[in-house]
Amino acid sequence: MSPGPAVLAPDRRRAAGGRKVGQVIFRTIYRGVAVHPGNVPASGPVILAANHAAFLDGPLVFSLAPRPVTFLVKQEAFAGPLGFVVRTVGQIPIDRTTGDRVALSTALAVLERGDAVGIFPEGTRRAGDVDDVSRGAAWIALRSGAPIVPVAVLGTRVRGGTADDWPGPRSVLTVDFGEPFTLQPDLAVPGRERLRRASRSLQEALASHVRRARVDNGTSS
Repeated sequence: MSPGPAVLAPDRRRAAGGRKVGQVIFRTIYRGVAVHPGNVPASGPVILAANHAAFLDGPLVFSLAPRPVTFLVKQEAFAGPLGFVVRTVGQIPIDRTTGDRVALSTALAVLERGDAVGIFPEGTRRAGDVDDVSRGAAWIALRSGAPIVPVAVLGTRVRGGTADDWPGPRSVLTVDFGEPFTLQPDLAVPGRERLRRASRSLQEALASHVRRARVDNGTSS
């Protein structure tokens, strides 16, 4: 698993520092709850794959994960004041309109040094049901061999609101970490079909975990 000599992973200390700040925010302004954090391996490469329904999903998982995580974040988020924050905490910009090999290779570099990568396989904010996924997450998983932890983010979408609306102060925001699994490549089929099947397996596993987490945590979103 080699990302190439020109690709450098972000400094892991940036994610570690940002996570500490995020923990304060999600345990004071909000009531952030991490469920089954022990499902995330304490060391070694791992991919956190989460559903995506609202703006706070990324910051919430980033802050409540039991170890620092470097997320793939849409490149539009790197502009303005928010962009300064995202860059400071060492996240990876990705162009969602193309197969951004630089971003994906940077994620591989993070995994290669034994750290955690976060990704929203849906590619953009939807209802959070994981009805569809892009193929970038499966590509990273197949290339790296890293285990995937499915993550259900609950409570960030305001009932009746849009993906840009923020929950009120002291709202309960939950991150439920599922049991890790590994995508097994089907070597009997060509590469594109292999990636399609792996993406489908990832979609089914993440969607199943989100449904189960909603029941277990008594929420519909």
